[in-house]
Amino acid sequence: MKSLEIIFRYVYNMQNMAVEIILKNFDHWIKGLGPLGARKAVFNHIRDIPYYLVPQIEDPLVWAESILRTSKASCTPKHYLLGFLFTKLGIPIDYVTYPFKWSEQPINYPAKIKELAQGSPTGYHLSCKAQIKGRWVLVDATWDSGLKKSGFPVNDNWDGLSNTLNAVVPIEEVIHSTLEDRLSYVREKKKLIPEEQKAIYAEFITQFNLWLESLRRQ
Repeated sequence: MKSLEIIFRYVYNMQNMAVEIILKNFDHWIKGLGPLGARKAVFNHIRDIPYYLVPQIEDPLVWAESILRTSKASCTPKHYLLGFLFTKLGIPIDYVTYPFKWSEQPINYPAKIKELAQGSPTGYHLSCKAQIKGRWVLVDATWDSGLKKSGFPVNDNWDGLSNTLNAVVPIEEVIHSTLEDRLSYVREKKKLIPEEQKAIYAEFITQFNLWLESLRRQ
């Protein structure tokens, strides 16, 4: 038990240090900007964190430290960060889950990745809805600008007021009143995934990330 406590305290301290660094960056990003410019600047910086599937940093206890350490993130930690910083700007946030199938996305996969996508389980894309000027709008910072030339739906000119494109073609929309609701929802869904699909998805993650790296180098 003592060793677990030490590990927890280490993770907690690392996360707090990371949050402090992020807040310093945040202050730099929005310096001298009005409300519209500030939220656009925050969005653009988060969007351009290179997208990778990194399931191990979906834990809200470690997202900040992991983003800083790896300089990469999937939709979940990106939108934890977006929600955190938009809240700092005084913008109300809801977390929204969009179940989707990797095999049904308008992405021109290489043959091997397309095959793995067919066997992968339902994904649970996380995005945010922000209350801006009395309207709830979708704010999705998933795909980074480095993927635009390869046909990914990058939100590269968000006006700070309107809905962005959704990063995925969803099956449905599930709005969560709290982050805890989102975590509980995904944990329960993932318990139902067969082991065979988990193995296929693990290989999909590896191959998909390598492919994204190659696209950015082109």
